Amino acid sequence: MSTLADSKVRNACYERLARLNLDAARKWGRMTVHQMVCHLNDSFLVGMGEKNASPVSNPFTRTVVKWIAIRTPLKWPHGVATRPEIEQGKGGTPPADWRRDCEELRRLIGVFAERETFGFHPIFGAMSRADWQTWGYRHVDHHFRQFGV
Repeated sequence: MSTLADSKVRNACYERLARLNLDAARKWGRMTVHQMVCHLNDSFLVGMGEKNASPVSNPFTRTVVKWIAIRTPLKWPHGVATRPEIEQGKGGTPPADWRRDCEELRRLIGVFAERETFGFHPIFGAMSRADWQTWGYRHVDHHFRQFGV
């Protein structure tokens, strides 16, 4: 599985980020490309324990769903609801300056990759560093694919 702990994977994410533009059309969902960048920023902050997202985990999501999402090559499904604190149009950070928001995403990917301690995932609960690094890549990949990069 790809992981942000791998510098080659991070560099590929940076290259994909650089190919995004404000005119990118979504293939699914409701977010604009700019909202998606801000959603990823918020999500990394939650992962680092620097932003709160209300928990909805239960034994099934902390075991079976987490295992499928982190350890299998299945693509993540479209339309899975996120937590209101990081949902665009609700509690998520609204888009501001495109260039700055993209630079922040690039910075957060790098900071996240170097972290040793993490917060709690609102659905998957406590996760190991390896799980967080895989989640980070899979979440970025899911949303980059949403916009064709």
